[in-house]
Amino acid sequence: MSDLTKNIVMAVLFVFFLALIFIGQKTISRMNLVIMLVGLAGLLGLLYVYNRKYK
Repeated sequence: MSDLTKNIVMAVLFVFFLALIFIGQKTISRMNLVIMLVGLAGLLGLLYVYNRKYK
């Protein structure tokens, strides 16, 4: 996978996971908590993938 394609995919995933967090904050329920946790886990996963090459 080329660097440009990888960066575009990571940017799209970043926006998606951030949107999950914003959507989950609108209402208080267990399902929205799960949505926010999935968004947070996705952001942490992206951060791990980004930082892995700089080890």
